[in-house]
Amino acid sequence: MPDPEDLMLTLLKAIRTDISTIRSDMAEVKERLGLLEAGYSSLSRRVDRLGGEIETLNRRFDVVEATP
Repeated sequence: MPDPEDLMLTLLKAIRTDISTIRSDMAEVKERLGLLEAGYSSLSRRVDRLGGEIETLNRRFDVVEATP
């Protein structure tokens, strides 16, 4: 019969390995999420700027919205 102490150490080592893998995966997830957030922020600023440019063009050309 296996020694309970050896079994416990084996299980603890396996748990430690799993936790290490999870930490590594989480670091990668956080990094990728940060990149996504930065990309979204950049895109949002561009869309806002584009909306302002369209408004400026509409004023320059005296564009009036058509009524049905």
